[in-house]
Amino acid sequence: MIRDDIKAAQIAAMKAGDKDSRNAISLIQSAIKNRDIEERTKAQPTDDDTLVVEVLQKMVKQRRESIEMFRKGDREELAKAEEAEVAVIERFLPQQMNEAETAAAIEAIKAELGASGMKDMGRVMAELKARHASSLDMSKASAAVKAALS
Repeated sequence: MIRDDIKAAQIAAMKAGDKDSRNAISLIQSAIKNRDIEERTKAQPTDDDTLVVEVLQKMVKQRRESIEMFRKGDREELAKAEEAEVAVIERFLPQQMNEAETAAAIEAIKAELGASGMKDMGRVMAELKARHASSLDMSKASAAVKAALS
């Protein structure tokens, strides 16, 4: 499980004296704990690895947005710190699908659903998310689906 990998990495970072990694991993654990609290109120709990992957993907997205803003504001040192956190977070994410794999998955779902136009985009996206959410950046996938259906 990804949680176990995260705990092991934190222990390794503490033993190695790697303060930056330890801090980033603490942020990851905090975000996961917050999400666990949110999940308690749901009737149907999310699969543990799926929940952790969603939290990690959200953290990466937030940091990439911060990096962009820091660079626009000419704050390179802060952008580098965020990039270091992204590198630590991405160590725990499953391997992401490349463009060719994403295109193949979209075409397979498109053919399976009989999708032909933009009116079917919601159905294709829903099925894509159900099958490949942990290994796919859904924001990039949305553009690929739009291109495949137009």
